[in-house]
Amino acid sequence: MPDQHPWDLVGAGGGAAGFFAAISCAEKHPGARVLILEKSSHVLGKVKISGGGRCNVTHACYEPKPLAQHYPRGNRSLIGPFTRWGAQDTVDWFQNHGVELKTESDGRMFPITDDSGTIIDCLTDSAAQAGVIVRTSTGAQAISTNESGPARFIIATDQGEELHSHFLLLATGGTRLAAGARLAESLGHELISNVPSLFAFNIEDDRINSLPGVSVANATVSLNGIKLQADGPLLITHHGLSGPGILKLSAWGARKLNELDYKFTITINWVNNENITHALNQARANQGKRMVCSRAPFEDFPKRLWRCLCEAAGIKAECTWSQISKENINRLSKELTHGEFQVEGKSMNKDEFVTCGGIKLNDVDMRTLESKITPGLYFAGEVLDIDGITGGFNFQNAWTTGRLAGSAIAEKIQPMA
Repeated sequence: MPDQHPWDLVGAGGGAAGFFAAISCAEKHPGARVLILEKSSHVLGKVKISGGGRCNVTHACYEPKPLAQHYPRGNRSLIGPFTRWGAQDTVDWFQNHGVELKTESDGRMFPITDDSGTIIDCLTDSAAQAGVIVRTSTGAQAISTNESGPARFIIATDQGEELHSHFLLLATGGTRLAAGARLAESLGHELISNVPSLFAFNIEDDRINSLPGVSVANATVSLNGIKLQADGPLLITHHGLSGPGILKLSAWGARKLNELDYKFTITINWVNNENITHALNQARANQGKRMVCSRAPFEDFPKRLWRCLCEAAGIKAECTWSQISKENINRLSKELTHGEFQVEGKSMNKDEFVTCGGIKLNDVDMRTLESKITPGLYFAGEVLDIDGITGGFNFQNAWTTGRLAGSAIAEKIQPMA
């Protein structure tokens, strides 16, 4: 049976983008009938688990152009939207809704509670206060348009309902999920195929096999044969390498790495020190009686990793700096700055899974996020062909596109009689 009264806005998807669009619409147009449909049993799933359960809300990058540079897909198209709603606007909005954010040394921003529940409570409470209705365990099964009916869109849910709505928002997340892609295609949109982004590298190598949990604060990783590299912290895992440096590289190289079937070689500079050979020779001159493998001659380098790289360079455990050969110095320098590792696959957290691909941005008015193909249809979040590197940038895309879409819809809703 059809719903008796058309909704002003039905949003498919109860994630960050869907919620922010619904809240923005309802707050700007009090009394609007706004409904969120979420297929799973709970809303804001990615918000809950992001940032290790702390929720990396955004990044302390407040200028539109520099902010847009953190998006491998969508960077040019986001400059305008970030001018209208950027990171500072996000910070101000949450503060005005009772949530204070803090900035960490790398620019990532979290709630001061270090608890993603703070963000979830803020969004769900704000939605309720604005009059937004949320239905969980209810997905949009099919959507059609009807210009002559009481509302433009007819939404058939997987619960057997028929809903009518004047405006429709698709915020279904990455298009790896067939449902969101199918709905967009049924409304005339062509999608760019999706491939994984933000993933760890699977590596089987004696130099790191015994070191899960060891991290390096600032390294450089390069893809051999491809002009692509990234700087940042590295984390050795049970399966290989992860951390911001690896995740950034996976985002920028997402499509190329997919073409390579995730089998390629990387070069790692563990120390980012141009004078590493000089530092090693200085240690040989000044620390002659000290055993080479005992610790690195520069600050904050993990002892366990140092020992493994020394072993890879052919340096025996009992060797002192006075005994080390020039050949060993050169081999150790190479291990530290040009160590090659073979990648044989990828690993990812299925719940935090990010893809590149989605709705073609040329088919969307980026000022309002309205479809250029189907009037009244709007998009927000990862369903668009936009993805950012790690560090709060994907959430900022959700807040920005959600805000602009919800605000644009609110301006078009007819005043109540």
